[in-house]
Amino acid sequence: MPRRSQEDRSRTTRAALEDAGRRLFAERGFAATSAEQLVAEAGVTRGALHHHYGDKRGLFLAVLERLESDSTAEIRRTIAAVDPDDILASMAVGLNVFLDICQRPEMIRIALHDAPAVLGWEEWRAFEARHGLGLITAELERARAAELIADAPVEILARLLLSAVAEAGLIVAHAEDKEAARAQAQQSLLLLVAGLLRT
Repeated sequence: MPRRSQEDRSRTTRAALEDAGRRLFAERGFAATSAEQLVAEAGVTRGALHHHYGDKRGLFLAVLERLESDSTAEIRRTIAAVDPDDILASMAVGLNVFLDICQRPEMIRIALHDAPAVLGWEEWRAFEARHGLGLITAELERARAAELIADAPVEILARLLLSAVAEAGLIVAHAEDKEAARAQAQQSLLLLVAGLLRT
């Protein structure tokens, strides 16, 4: 029982820190949020932050991981609700949900604004690929199996599409008129996807 109790306490502490990090990083940004503010918001000690995450950057990475995982799961659920035979519709719905997510304040600040600076460009691109690449690859594999796209190198196509999707997210996140930017980004991405598919 004591061991289980310690595991429960650790889980509770990590959840409190990640919830606090998600709130504060979204509201203030990484640079303007101190370790002291994080532990005060979470109601834990500075030692708990160091024990579980090493430092503020480690906590930021955990928050980013959870944010990206939640977003990917949301997109997957939406795609799963579409007619599996209508691959273009499922891709369109997935892109639509992604662009909706890109307008949320926590996604704008944490994933699209701060993450490239905190992680560095290469690490951020690898992180994005780990979360979004599998989803895009799976959709392209479905399209190829249905003979809707040529027998092209799906892995390369998926990476190119991921870059386009990530860029669209950045365009929407940094636009003054987010509604107009979102509509234009969605239209442009759908043109790209439709261009890959055989009619």
